[in-house]
Formats: sequence, C-alpha cells, structure tokens
Amino acid sequence: MKVKIIELPKITDPRGNLTFLQNNDQIPFVIKRIFWIYDVPGGETRGGHAYKTQFELIVALSGSFDVVVYDGISSKCYNLNRSYNALLIPPRIWRHMENFSTNALSMHISDVEYDPDDYIWDKYNL
Repeated sequence: MKVKIIELPKITDPRGNLTFLQNNDQIPFVIKRIFWIYDVPGGETRGGHAYKTQFELIVALSGSFDVVVYDGISSKCYNLNRSYNALLIPPRIWRHMENFSTNALSMHISDVEYDPDDYIWDKYNL
C-alpha cells in the first residue's frame, strides 16, 4: 500500500459542513488511537519518524501544513488544508510535518496504541 489522499464524506449544509469517519468505511483499519497536534510555533517541524507496523491517517482539522514523506527512494510533499481530505501513511514511510499555518490543528488516527518500540528514528533505515 502506498501513501495516498483519501477523500472523506462531506455533507454540505448552509449552516456548516459535516465530515465523519467510520471504521472500515473510509479507512483500511480499526481505530485504536487518536491524537492531535496544535500551537506549533512558526518554523517548527513535527514528526521526523516512521513506524514499523502502524498505519496513520492525518487530517488537517483547521489551517494547513505540509506532510513530507520518504519511502526509502524518493520524497513527496502533501499539503493538507481541507478537513475532508486525509493522508493515509502505511508502515515504514518516513514523515515529517512543516509549514504550519497560524492555528493549524492536525488530527492523527492510527491502528495501534502508543508503542515507543514501533518508531523508526533513522530515516535511512526503513
């Protein structure tokens, strides 16, 4: 499986739009953990790792930021700026996030509970 953008359901309404996630309807795993990143100071990066076994789905709930991924051969940058687009990152793909806009909020959804032994910190040892 490769890194890809998943378009989530978007229900439009004059009072405001609604987007949702349901296990196995939009994503190929059962949700075990959700965390979010916010208040990132200008110029800072987040991430800087890969996972051995974990799948991760990243959504920009507010604002925008770039997710730079590296598969061991080449890099690609994804700009997340719509809350109905999610970036699916499979295991053994290096990622870091940069260029956070003011008040950016990123939500991260994964298929495993936190496990420090699942992290790969060496970008060139995927």
